[in-house]
Amino acid sequence: MNEGDARDQSFFGGLIGDGRPLLSITALALIFSGGFALFLSASGAFLPHDIDFLGMSPTALCAINECRIVHFMLHDRFAFGGVLIALGLLYLWLVNFPLREKEAWPWWILAISGLTGFGSFLSYLGYGYLDSWHGLATLFLLPVFGLGLWLTRPGLNSWRSLLMPGIPVNIRTRAGLGHLCLLLTGLGMILGGATIMVVGMSIVFVPQDIAFIGLSPERLAEINPRLIPLIAHDRAGFGGGLMSCGLIVLLIVWKGLPSRHLWQALLCAGLVGFGCAIGVHYPIGYRDFVHLAPAWLGAAIFAFGLALSYKPMNFTKTASQH
Repeated sequence: MNEGDARDQSFFGGLIGDGRPLLSITALALIFSGGFALFLSASGAFLPHDIDFLGMSPTALCAINECRIVHFMLHDRFAFGGVLIALGLLYLWLVNFPLREKEAWPWWILAISGLTGFGSFLSYLGYGYLDSWHGLATLFLLPVFGLGLWLTRPGLNSWRSLLMPGIPVNIRTRAGLGHLCLLLTGLGMILGGATIMVVGMSIVFVPQDIAFIGLSPERLAEINPRLIPLIAHDRAGFGGGLMSCGLIVLLIVWKGLPSRHLWQALLCAGLVGFGCAIGVHYPIGYRDFVHLAPAWLGAAIFAFGLALSYKPMNFTKTASQH
């Protein structure tokens, strides 16, 4: 941009730029929201509108059956916080690396993941509870995200860029096997998130959940008829976030070229996401093998994929010379 063009630029135009700053704001808002969810869960606090909806405080609920109802609710929220942070980190990578290079495929990944992520908000209505704070945050972020997408939009036929992988998947090599493991991790997260979301919108609990809480759904409804809708909201939200995060992991591994910054972004997202989802179970005593096995398996496949991909993604120049 020459000096004359710079002087004619509007104030808001300079702030918005090519749309990427707005998408970065969305990513940072997700990270902040995830951190806030972790803080609230670790402190054992409920949001004010949760207390108003229930008509009960966490202290009152904690007095029932060794506080297991509260612990169960907070474990979902802690895991959801980790997913939000992981999503925000991967969004930042997409916006500030491949999208900055004017490639089309990162835009389509953002658009698809945004559709699933914001669309999963509707799943909260499946059991009769509307989270007002989450609703306001969505109303704020949706136009910011949408305008950012509009300003960075590629050509009409550029969706085809998602069809071809960034590099061929060759499982006969160390790098190719690592690549496959990361793809399988993303696919597993999509399936796991979709399952959790559907469970949250329907039966809410699996048998392992009931065994941990120590109370039947009928007994929970007797304690407070609004308790199950609130728990269902948490489950559906976590499932929708996990599904959206898995979609991003799958697509960026499918399309992204080997690079140090991609490997580091995946590492950070995985540490936070898997760390929160798995780690929260142990302090509260929810250590059922069947319940934790899928998460541990996903984390192991992801870690194995990152380990196999470390050298080819962190030393790309050296690898290309050989």
